[in-house]
Amino acid sequence: MSYTVKNTALFTIIMLLLVFVGFSQSWNVALQIINLCLISSIMALGVNIQWGYAGLFNVGIMGSAALGGLAVVLISTDPEPEAIKAGGLGVVLSLLLGIATISGAIFAYKRLPKSRMRTIVVLTIVVVGFFVTRAIFGPATDAIEQVNPARAGNIGGLGLPVLLAWPVGGLFAGIVSWGIGKIALGLRSDYLAIATLGISEIIVAVLKHEDWMTRGVKNISGLKRPVPYEVDLQAAPWFLDLCKTLGTDPVTFSSIFVKLCYAILFGIVLLLILWMSEKALNSPWGRMMRAIRDNEEAAAAMGKDIKARHLQVFIIGSVVVGIAGAMLTTLDGQLTPSAYQPLRFTFLIWVMVIVGGSGNNWGSVLGGFVIWFFWIEAEPMGLWLMDTITAGMAEDNPLRIHLIKSAAHMRLMTMGLILLLVLRFSPKGLIPEK
Repeated sequence: MSYTVKNTALFTIIMLLLVFVGFSQSWNVALQIINLCLISSIMALGVNIQWGYAGLFNVGIMGSAALGGLAVVLISTDPEPEAIKAGGLGVVLSLLLGIATISGAIFAYKRLPKSRMRTIVVLTIVVVGFFVTRAIFGPATDAIEQVNPARAGNIGGLGLPVLLAWPVGGLFAGIVSWGIGKIALGLRSDYLAIATLGISEIIVAVLKHEDWMTRGVKNISGLKRPVPYEVDLQAAPWFLDLCKTLGTDPVTFSSIFVKLCYAILFGIVLLLILWMSEKALNSPWGRMMRAIRDNEEAAAAMGKDIKARHLQVFIIGSVVVGIAGAMLTTLDGQLTPSAYQPLRFTFLIWVMVIVGGSGNNWGSVLGGFVIWFFWIEAEPMGLWLMDTITAGMAEDNPLRIHLIKSAAHMRLMTMGLILLLVLRFSPKGLIPEK
């Protein structure tokens, strides 16, 4: 079987499985799975850029996704005038003081000769700057959180269209990844993994505890949409005429229509990122990155700046994950900081890249669809399997009850089984790197 025929067959199989879900369960479920598959594929592309192109073992994916979600809140939500009046100036002032403190410490470190005096000056700038900043920042945020805490308790956003938050989410993730890269990219791969995981946990902890910005664990719901609302569609004459023509129920079809609009938007973003990723991979830059990945010493001997190129590709991959994180928060319609868990936003994304084929962009897309499909459908398939196995048992049989209850835990076993089978029979992934 040729390379093209095999890849086409794999994508066809997963599409047929999604169509089967549409007929057997509902098209609402199928489209919801498709939307999450599209977002997961974009995240997998971001990780593949870092790992597949350059061999960077980043397990801080969760942090980049969370920053994308934060961008949706800061860009699309309406501002809270009372909260801004109560503590907005203090927050801005403390931010400027923090930047000035860091800049002053760096300036002193570079300008002063190496001595004990330099150490004392730098430490003095940092300590004094920290306490002055905290003295302004603390009262300002307390004042913001006391303004209508039941409904808001945060400073709000800019009130701009939510689509603008997607590139801004990538920008946030890129800026933070630049800082992480400057610190951690010189570390060995296992230490890099530990550093990125720790920093991503810090980012999520900030989202959970800085109520003035994200409402913390109280969550922010009702975020703006880039697509119509179901209620508005059900009242629109053109939509009612369309439902009459198709012979469908307006309530059910409005939900399907909204999910279809999301799928079109997400599909456009995925195709655009995939196209740019393929262009980059097949360019001289992509060949240079693969050469650095395969043999850093030889690439360095040819005059390549390894650390600069690693930083570059680390930022690009994080930007892609940040965009996907903003898209996911937009789809959910709310920011839930406690939902950012390593299992969902690190482990599963890495499984997608490994199963799909590390170093191959199309493989990452396929891995995103395959893994997310089985992650969602493992439970209903497990329930069907247990019902079939225990069909001859009595309803109150303890073994039957135990097996049916255990169907909810089929997800992790299914992921492990898929990963083992792929690594055994196709070690380089379903669509290996050429």
